[in-house]
Amino acid sequence: MSLCHFAPNITTIRRKVVILQKITKMVKIGNIELPEFPLLLAPMEDVSDPPFRRLCKTHGADMMYSEFISSEGLIRDAIKSRMKLDIFDYERPVGIQIFGGDEEAMEMSSKIVSTVKPDLVDINFGCPVKKVVCRGAGAGVLKDVDLMVRLTKAVIKGTDLPVTVKTRLGWDENSINIDEVAERLQDIGVQALTIHARTRAQMYKGHSDWSHIARVKNNPRITMPIFGNGDIDSPEKALHYKNEYGIDGIMIGRAAIGYPWIFNEIKHFFKTGEHLPAPTVIDRVEAARNHLMWSMEWKGERLGIVEMRRHYTNYFKGIHSFKEFKQKLVTTDAPEDLFAIMKEIEQVYAGYEFV
Repeated sequence: MSLCHFAPNITTIRRKVVILQKITKMVKIGNIELPEFPLLLAPMEDVSDPPFRRLCKTHGADMMYSEFISSEGLIRDAIKSRMKLDIFDYERPVGIQIFGGDEEAMEMSSKIVSTVKPDLVDINFGCPVKKVVCRGAGAGVLKDVDLMVRLTKAVIKGTDLPVTVKTRLGWDENSINIDEVAERLQDIGVQALTIHARTRAQMYKGHSDWSHIARVKNNPRITMPIFGNGDIDSPEKALHYKNEYGIDGIMIGRAAIGYPWIFNEIKHFFKTGEHLPAPTVIDRVEAARNHLMWSMEWKGERLGIVEMRRHYTNYFKGIHSFKEFKQKLVTTDAPEDLFAIMKEIEQVYAGYEFV
């Protein structure tokens, strides 16, 4: 029999490729290609810095954002704001998030952000904190959609990068306006929208209502990717929300603090329906140790040690009789002593099983 008999039919191959492309649909934001149903790390103040983002990237996050940055702070050349512009190639794709209530400042800060070459610029119209809202920024803009549109236009004018937005359902349950917001933002060129499924009045309390996100996603006018955010803290919930609400991806925030493993756990559960083994004490110590080392490298030894203290409780959550070690971790100043304490934790809790 001729070997040609075994040669693959080119038409069949092309058909299979087309089918495969449909099955594995990529999510695109401008020229950024993300995997099917990407998992995004939320921008969190005093949390989503480069060391934390690096840890989450290591454990499966598909795209990440900086801590939110004040447009006015960038223009004033505030050291803390400028430091938040630091991004590294291993994090990509990564977006820098800005907030503000003045059009000129937002355009200028968008230009400044573009100089460090992130993959996109994101606008925060969702932060519910009073000090932000009172400045006419963050979720405060939800009360004035015309202003939101003007501010967004200013950012788009200031950059050639894709511009995305993160916001909430509305100011309160009596003024949910996310449908109008989504359409108007898309119409002026926003290329993806992340919706936290709460109102500003809810802050981070109460039940998130993803039905509003599903309604936006199912709007035939909406073609940009729609990502959901709020209350995703387990692989089961992530899969349920994926199937129930039809969104393009999920943004994870608080559930990743002290638990970066959640990204790979969700991905594994999506593929197999099974759970990865829970991180051991050794895994937790390794994550905390890396986080500390990277923090000292980026912030300097002293500041890296001090600011790392807020994270230890989350890394070692659920370990019984851990109070003495926690006290040591948050009061010790020398790096070598901190690493010795972590080594002792590994030894004392070797084989410890989390319940």
